[in-house]
Formats: sequence, C-alpha cells, structure tokens
Amino acid sequence: MKITRLGWAGIELEAANGESAVIDLLLDVGSSRELIGEAHTALPAPSRAGEVAVALVTHLHTDHTDADAIAGALGPKGILLRPAADTGAFLEIAGELDAEKRLVELGVRQRVVNVWETVEVGAFRATAVPAVDGFGDVQVSWIVEADGTRIYHAGDTLFHGSWWRARMRTGEIDYAFLPVNGPRVTLPHRVPASPRNAVMSPAEAAAAAHVLGARVAVPIHYDTINRPPVYEQVDDPAGAFLAEAAALAVDARVFAPGAVVLEGAGAPA
Repeated sequence: MKITRLGWAGIELEAANGESAVIDLLLDVGSSRELIGEAHTALPAPSRAGEVAVALVTHLHTDHTDADAIAGALGPKGILLRPAADTGAFLEIAGELDAEKRLVELGVRQRVVNVWETVEVGAFRATAVPAVDGFGDVQVSWIVEADGTRIYHAGDTLFHGSWWRARMRTGEIDYAFLPVNGPRVTLPHRVPASPRNAVMSPAEAAAAAHVLGARVAVPIHYDTINRPPVYEQVDDPAGAFLAEAAALAVDARVFAPGAVVLEGAGAPA
C-alpha cells in the first residue's frame, strides 16, 4: 500500500490493485473561513482525484468533511463512509449542518457506519472505532487495512479509554495518524469557552500511539489552522509530539503535506 499525507488531517491510501481511498480530505476551508481564516499550509489534492473508490470522514465538521472535495475525488461508483448524523437543537449541531447539506446537494453516495462495524470496499477493509469529539459532536476514528498494512486515523479526537479495545479487536497497528495540535477554542455558540484543549495535545497523542502499539506514529492536524483567540494551537505541535513520543520509545516521524509516508511494504519512505 502507498500512503500519502495530504493537508490538515487528510491522508490518501493506494492499494496494490490501483484502488484508492481518502480520509478527512480537505482542499478548502470553505464556510469556516470567517472564523478560522485561510489555511496556513498546503492542502494537496489526492493523486487519484475522480477515481477514488472510498472516502471516509471521522466527523461532519467542514474541516474534516469537505463535501466538494469529496464529490470531486470519488469515482463514478465511489462511496463515502461516515458516522451517523447528529441530533439535537440547532446550536448543538450547527457545526455539522453545512457539510450534511452540501453532501446531499452534490448527490454524494453515502453509507453510515456504526462504531465497531466493519465495511469492505474493494481492496479496503474499514472499521469505525470510538472517538470523543471536543464539542460533543458525533465522531469516530477509522482503522483501515489493505495489502497487509493496517492504519489508524484518529481525526481530531480527545484522549479516551478505547485505544486498548480498538487494538485488541482489530489487531496490531502499523501506522497511527494522530492529531497533535491541542487547541483551545473560543466559539460564539460554545459559551463559556473551555480552558482545556479541544483536540489531543502532543503528550496525549504520544500516549495514544504508545497504547496502540503503533509501529510508526505520524502527527496530523496541526499548523494549517491557527487563528488566536478563536483557535489557538500549542507551540510547535509536531516537535513537541516527537519529544513526547521519544520519551515513550514510540517511533514517530513527521511528514509534510504531500509527502509519501509508505510506498509498498516495509518501513516509511
């Protein structure tokens, strides 16, 4: 399998048979721009745009569900795997409504996957596993397998207690893609603002990689979005993650947006 880190939380997987998958693809911050500003890092397009067999999203915030990017990436028979739609009053689920509406407008073929459910699409075997969103919205993480390689994609979850169970139920993790920016977030519809991080910190992400027993841990979800005081990440998220991982004897490696993480079997590129 070939693995490429895309922008923000995005990754692309390419199986040996030529099929491809994307997770949390983001090409444009879209309707979030008024709050979070422009992207500060590259947001590369997948190499198989228009041919992707399966797109997966961890949750329906627009920085993880870029509906237009997903519609453009999927092939004619492609499908989006996603968690269930959230429920609640408008202000409770407001952060998910734009993506939900746009997916319908674009006619994206979708399948809801419940926690611990496994779905096979072509060369890919995907299992939705527990995650905890910093704002209480519906979120999953994904364990995806192809060509004998198993990856864990943690979206922008908080630290939680299901790492052990995920590893026990699905098997050893080869590559864990973990959010590391630990932001403090101030939003007009989340009052009062929490003084705690809304996504895993570098230390928490390193601990997750350690518990998962990941062969290689790769930081994601940092630098692209950082607009204090609305969204303020920790200092040097990737560097701090490397240090925290080293303290736990975790093999952690940083890859820039667009860089190949793995090409074929074996060690990272």
